[in-house]
Amino acid sequence: MKGARIPTWIWLILVLAIIAVFGQGLIPWEQFPGLKQAASRVSAYLERPFLHIGVLPVSPAFVLKATFFLFLLSLIYKASRALMRSIVLDRFDMDVGQKYALEKTVGYAIVLIGLIIGLDSTGLDLTSLTLVGGAVGIGVGFGMQSIASNFVSGLVLLLERPVKVGDRVEVGHLNGDVIRIGGRSTWVRTNDNIIVVLPNSEFIIKPVINWTATDRQVRFSLPFGVAYSSDLEEVRSVVLQTAIDHPDVLDEPAPDVILIRFGDNAVNFDLRFWTISRVQTPIDLKSELYFAIFAAFREHGIEIPFPQRDLHLRSNVEALQ
Repeated sequence: MKGARIPTWIWLILVLAIIAVFGQGLIPWEQFPGLKQAASRVSAYLERPFLHIGVLPVSPAFVLKATFFLFLLSLIYKASRALMRSIVLDRFDMDVGQKYALEKTVGYAIVLIGLIIGLDSTGLDLTSLTLVGGAVGIGVGFGMQSIASNFVSGLVLLLERPVKVGDRVEVGHLNGDVIRIGGRSTWVRTNDNIIVVLPNSEFIIKPVINWTATDRQVRFSLPFGVAYSSDLEEVRSVVLQTAIDHPDVLDEPAPDVILIRFGDNAVNFDLRFWTISRVQTPIDLKSELYFAIFAAFREHGIEIPFPQRDLHLRSNVEALQ
């Protein structure tokens, strides 16, 4: 749906305001006396302060300049990140998380430097912000602890990088891929394609399982049991071959089968295998292996037992008489 069309008179007022604020020295006003008079009136109105913050007069012209500057700073922020990504980061062999962290850090630094330069260029004495800074500090102390905590946690995530974009993480009962680390929150996409937005502090103050912190090679275990009548060496050979034949199971490190214990009804084993391509879908991979193992056991006549109990009855005839 297309946005609403901005009326022409609004554009005219905006152009006159910009000319009055920024372009008075660039136009030959002697050739346009009527325009000069209109621009002077607009300029006088725009320069009239409607409130003061300390010694800082806040006028429509100041608001217009600040809005234009923030818009320009946002464009510079986006352009600097794009240049950093295309010209600098793509030339180095770094993973996606490292590139994202450097790109974000450079963007934040540019915004901070731009704000300082912008405030100074408006003629604002930065020392006059002491009172405002004190008020903001009180606000942070009383009502913005979580926002400040999440912002600092976001900086820690970008600089220390315990979690980075592209990692497979587990936080509490949530399991998914990190797709974005922002100033306040981190986005995690689950296998159901649901985006869960978590505060950054969750990744700092709570235990986090990062499945791919160093690399994407992960080991999983697949428990199974066979009947006591089975040939255990044959069982191990059949299961290992089934795992090796699966295209998403790595040959190196090689899968292995270990005997866990002698249970009540079965001999219990664990198939341990490594994968890179199926880190996001371990349940699906285990299901495929279970199907393949079940088919291999039926082919080789290996029994998968079910729980059973032997009941022995001893009658005492004399006691009943």
